[in-house]
Amino acid sequence: MRISSKIKRITGLLILSLYLISCKVDTSGLLYYLNSNGKPGKVRNQATWDRRYLQILDSMQIVMGPLPDRTIRKALNQQNLEDTIINGIRRIKLTYEVENNDRVPAYLLIPENISKPVPGILCLHQTTSIGKGEPAGVGGNPDLDYAWELAERGYITLAPDYPNFGDYVFNPYVNGYISATMKGIRNHMAAIDLLQSLPQVDPERIGCIGHSLGGHNSLFLAAFDKRIKAVVTSCGFTSFFKYYNGDLKGWSHKGYMPLIASKYNADPEKMPFDFPEVLAAIAPRPVFINAPLHDSNFDNTGVHDCVNAARQVYEVLGSSDKIILKTPDAPHEFPPAVRNEAYLFLEKELSVKNP
Repeated sequence: MRISSKIKRITGLLILSLYLISCKVDTSGLLYYLNSNGKPGKVRNQATWDRRYLQILDSMQIVMGPLPDRTIRKALNQQNLEDTIINGIRRIKLTYEVENNDRVPAYLLIPENISKPVPGILCLHQTTSIGKGEPAGVGGNPDLDYAWELAERGYITLAPDYPNFGDYVFNPYVNGYISATMKGIRNHMAAIDLLQSLPQVDPERIGCIGHSLGGHNSLFLAAFDKRIKAVVTSCGFTSFFKYYNGDLKGWSHKGYMPLIASKYNADPEKMPFDFPEVLAAIAPRPVFINAPLHDSNFDNTGVHDCVNAARQVYEVLGSSDKIILKTPDAPHEFPPAVRNEAYLFLEKELSVKNP
């Protein structure tokens, strides 16, 4: 019974996907869901959007693989490896357990002057060999040490390694995953568990920020996990149709989603989802987007296409001011001025004041 229901749901999603693909990133495409009769219905309110939202998650899992069951959460068994204090910030190098024989390395940064629970921010790194070390301020590009800068502003931040970066060696595919992307989502959800377990963190005020690899991983996480109350994505996406003129091979290697090539021929016309859906899945929660004009990885006009489409959903949900797009005159970077705007955005949405 469950299997036939799943087949029926996936078949329906494919029908809806064919309809939406015909729209490409047309602004009307997101405002349709598959109704109980198996036909497209119009999204008009929160209730109908909730149905469309679940269908988006199903479409993403067709490509990423299923999200592991989290009804029974594993103990994190946090182990601290190093503990240093620098300029009033306590930086702890640690690992936390996600699955049996799988421990994720991370840096946890805690301001010393905390007197009451503050927001926690998950900080996801770009494609860099040092992984978590860059946002935590222990190397790499100083313009990307946002875990450190946010800790200086009074937040508790956590910067974990993505699979096969930094100190984290893990093969998702021999461990039952369809994609490294879904393994990352699973690990990052456990990272939220860790933040929420800390007495210094207000569990209702959790944000996420990331650049490039971390930029799209922040969006994927926020789509699946509504505990993220505000998200910042820098140089993290464009529409699949405008990613290197529609050639999705860059999304299909083992660090991302191999099915994009093996099942969908790296062709955006065949994909069950695109970034308008990912952005819309975060609605009505606030999202801040840094999309530089000269980003060679993620075409700026494709970002506008995605934002314009997703904004239709934000408008239906009465939150059109919660999707913010900044387009600095810069390459694939997170410039200081825009980064400061992103921090002010988090401050506003998570209601924290500078110390």
